[in-house]
Amino acid sequence: MALVGIDAIGCEVEVDVASSGMAPPVIVGLPDAAVKESLERVRSALRNSGYDWPRTKAVVNLAPADTKKEGPAFDLPIALGMIYAGGEGTPEKVGRYLIAGELALDGRVRPIRGALSMAMLARDRRLAGVLVPRENAAEAAVVGDVEVIGIGTLAEAVGFLNEQLPLEPTTIDIDEVFGQASQYDVDFGEVRGQESAKRALVIAAAGGHNVLLIGPPGTGKTMLSKRLPTILPPLGLAESLETTRIWSAAGKLPPGEPLMARRPVRSPHHSASGPALVGGGTVPQAGEVSLAHHGLLFLDEFPEFPRTILETLRQPLEDGTVTIARAHASVLFPARFMLVAAMNPCPCGYFTDPNKPCKCSPSQIDKYLSRISGPLIDRIDIHIEVPPVPYRELRGGREGSDSATMREQVLRARQVQRERFGDGTTMLNARMGPRQLRRHCVLDPAGEALLRQALTELGLSARAHDKILRVARTIADLDGGGPIRAEHLTEAVMYRRLDRRM
Repeated sequence: MALVGIDAIGCEVEVDVASSGMAPPVIVGLPDAAVKESLERVRSALRNSGYDWPRTKAVVNLAPADTKKEGPAFDLPIALGMIYAGGEGTPEKVGRYLIAGELALDGRVRPIRGALSMAMLARDRRLAGVLVPRENAAEAAVVGDVEVIGIGTLAEAVGFLNEQLPLEPTTIDIDEVFGQASQYDVDFGEVRGQESAKRALVIAAAGGHNVLLIGPPGTGKTMLSKRLPTILPPLGLAESLETTRIWSAAGKLPPGEPLMARRPVRSPHHSASGPALVGGGTVPQAGEVSLAHHGLLFLDEFPEFPRTILETLRQPLEDGTVTIARAHASVLFPARFMLVAAMNPCPCGYFTDPNKPCKCSPSQIDKYLSRISGPLIDRIDIHIEVPPVPYRELRGGREGSDSATMREQVLRARQVQRERFGDGTTMLNARMGPRQLRRHCVLDPAGEALLRQALTELGLSARAHDKILRVARTIADLDGGGPIRAEHLTEAVMYRRLDRRM
């Protein structure tokens, strides 16, 4: 198989060994450098495993010929082709399995990228199963409905295909995997004070809203952000499979974890390039926004990211996808994530600190805030101030809201949304379109007057108007799921801090 984005494309490996001729073997079919080099790995693996290397001209064709082939996953099928092309025929099993693996020089089979997508392709094609490196077997077994044979050496693959070595299919207990991933080492109860910020994060988690934390250094913005996953609902199986495909295709699936059972959290440094953040490359690869699919993308020191790179977030924030266009093709990567950003209120960081004087001039503050464009600010639902924690709260014995309590509130609000949008959907309030807004965000006269006043005084855009309604809908869901009342709208408007500042 060849990977195109996160999708596996079936690839037929044909090997022809001529009866005469002394020309060196060649690979055709748009191979990249890693595939071309496979001939030397295959040569050594065959000899060190006790098999003959063809002494006459050999041609390896990778079909379809117009699809770029990259990576070392073609080593194992090429080696099997060399063995069977010079032998007594090809076993019937070869045509019933998808086969992939990188070969070491001594014949060992090393892990590959995209084993999960490969198993899905085998299931869709109604094949018997897949032959994959043993390290990838548990990952491929997550799919079900296909036989997953994990192999450790080239000799094992030949023995299995020749029906001389029976190998048991790999199975996995998905419930056990999810159970082990449900435990976290951090808790919101460890964060002293900041109850208003915790409330905003509960709203963000309940409705899937993007959030921006603004405050002086050392007030707990990073601590709060790192604990947000502890109150999010666990990944569903469909969400987990989609996320795992992205990580597997990128070669970033953690060792020993066959499935992404916990929501991913990505926190790139502000020096990250555009392709690293949103994806790219000559052969398109997933970026941080896609690796955060169904999870969190945490951007600390938000204004320190180059503005041109921040602007690339606008499409994934709006559409939930990233399209990487190249001359030969366009690749679509999923990128449905929650954005959690943190920033100081000014260059020195102490503009809102009551204890330390700010040394920045108004023009410096305006220039600092202008690093984040208005259209990008519009796409962030909640702007919350994180003030310094008073000494009495920092040293007091009374703990604030913990993750268990906050998670219970989030789960109740999510249940309200499932009943509203349908049990079989992953729709959240943050993703409501115009038609759903008109249907589910009906305001009473007091609410209409309040929203009209807010839009007039703050000069908000139409997108900010929709964001306020979506956040108000989530606040109402946390309050039991009834109609949106004036107090819900008031709280939602208060979360547009940067709009008021700008």
